[in-house]
Amino acid sequence: MAADHRGLAAHVERLRSLSFEIGAYRPPSEGGSASLLLRVSENCPWNRCTFCEMYKGHRFVYRPVQAITADIDRVAAIRDEISAVSSKLGMGGKITRELAAALLGAGGDLGASPCFVTVFNWLAAGARTAFLQDADSMSMRPREFAAVLRHLRQTLGSLTRVTAYTRSKTLFKRKPEELRTIRDAGLDRLHIGLESGDDAVLACVNKGVTGAEQIEGGRKAVAAGFQVSMYWMPDLGGRARWRQHAENTARVLSAINPHYIRSRPLVPRPGTPLYDEVAQGRLQLSSPHERLQELALMIAGLEVRSKVCFDHAMNAWADRRGGLLFRQDYEGYRFPQEKPLLLERIREGLAVDAAMHVHARKLMAVQSL
Repeated sequence: MAADHRGLAAHVERLRSLSFEIGAYRPPSEGGSASLLLRVSENCPWNRCTFCEMYKGHRFVYRPVQAITADIDRVAAIRDEISAVSSKLGMGGKITRELAAALLGAGGDLGASPCFVTVFNWLAAGARTAFLQDADSMSMRPREFAAVLRHLRQTLGSLTRVTAYTRSKTLFKRKPEELRTIRDAGLDRLHIGLESGDDAVLACVNKGVTGAEQIEGGRKAVAAGFQVSMYWMPDLGGRARWRQHAENTARVLSAINPHYIRSRPLVPRPGTPLYDEVAQGRLQLSSPHERLQELALMIAGLEVRSKVCFDHAMNAWADRRGGLLFRQDYEGYRFPQEKPLLLERIREGLAVDAAMHVHARKLMAVQSL
């Protein structure tokens, strides 16, 4: 293998020289499929939500088409170098652990390169999915975004799914024909932070959108042919607004009927206005049982043909055996078929001692580090 290492020097040098923009955040489901991460824009154009720390202190950067397409070309070049090494070592282009060992043996510092690691893992998983970062890729001008998507699809022909984050307000502002242009160019799925359907809660957390705008934006996205994945935040209204938060979130989601509904229970993050509200006693958070009561009300009100998912560590309620109350896979519970099952699971959780829920949450927090 030492001789092989020497023969890989030129490939390693080319891999070292190739880089592209990668952001810090992506949905868990995109991590599960080892999606290629590629930055369309940097940070968040809104960046005012009181609960979110992800982009605080960072200005929004609108990336030009030429910069993004150049990044796509660099991804293709990294792919081609990795494939060439696989062929050179007699692996037939396959992406294996042995190939990784050979490349790292010839250039150990490649393991510290996010670009190399991202592309290698993407190839190892089949090179089928890509996630376009950061917080609101749909804020890009539609014609420019479509040009980027067409170049992405043409250059990385193995892709079968391309996804992005966006805001409901951005969708609300987009014309239907603009959304269809972007969909036809190759964007398949949208991840959208709904958080709440209640106008008072949305105003309190400075979400910058109303429930009515969320409905219109979400319906536009569904009509344009996107798979729509929406996230809501149990306990965002605290103890004072839990009921209206649950009822109106169910109402808005039912009106949209997205393909996926994903639960992301509130976690106050240091450095955010909401964290200060909790610390100062202006927002009182619910207990694990109270959160389950809120969840029961929201789920009971859902009239959708969606998949309801708990694919995040903070959905760490316990069942009577001390295991996790909900399945935490990316496809979740199919509605309406599994709605009775999910409500039964919630009833089981409500019958469990609250201390078990606290223990489950601490355990999941440790496992997610």
